Amino acid sequence: MMSMDQQIVVVIGGSSGIGYEVARQASMQGARLIIVGRNQSKLETAAKRLGNAVETAAFDAHEEQSLEQFFRARAPFHHLVSMIGDSMSGGFLTTSLETMRHTFHSKFWTNWMIGRYAARKLKEGGSMTFTSGTGGRPHEVSATYVANLGLETLVKGLAFELAPKIRVNAVAPTFMGTRTQFWKDVPIGELAQMQSGFAENVPLKRIATVEEVASAYVHLMTNGFITGQVLAVDGGIMLNVYLRY
Repeated sequence: MMSMDQQIVVVIGGSSGIGYEVARQASMQGARLIIVGRNQSKLETAAKRLGNAVETAAFDAHEEQSLEQFFRARAPFHHLVSMIGDSMSGGFLTTSLETMRHTFHSKFWTNWMIGRYAARKLKEGGSMTFTSGTGGRPHEVSATYVANLGLETLVKGLAFELAPKIRVNAVAPTFMGTRTQFWKDVPIGELAQMQSGFAENVPLKRIATVEEVASAYVHLMTNGFITGQVLAVDGGIMLNVYLRY
């Protein structure tokens, strides 16, 4: 496994949730951090908790001009983690054009832009790790499902184009209910009910902890022989789908 001591790790979406935990675990292994988010106050709070002179940058990663300016101003770094990618629920017939466009832009187009700009600043031997998803079906999370497929294709393409100098992978968490902000727009009571029902269908009979999911990102950053892969951290939920056929 590769050492992270004094390596520079950029976490886009690193002020809370899984992104914050990725930053914390990387810091525990000696990494130097740059965390990105939209809210300066949340970034400052996260940086204070992380310690060790963490650098912060406040902007909306969905805006190309802001992304381009951020990467242009950066000195070369070792690893990039992107937590970017909004989720939704609903089938193809019930989802609005606005929701479809927003989800595609957030999950695919934004990460495509991140990959293009980050590739110019990553040091040889470094990595990019994106955030996909698993567990949903096309008629349940239509836009998210298609965007995840696009993101996973992006990972494979970038991994080939940037090899052998840079590795590119993704982590695919499944539904985590109240433990992340991905489903923040769902009423808390409804979300808790969804979480309970989901846990019953997972072979491991529970949902993942933030720490478990974050450790997958750190693993992909530190294993120098993994590239072009999507690592599902889903408790085996997709086994239910496979075993039906």
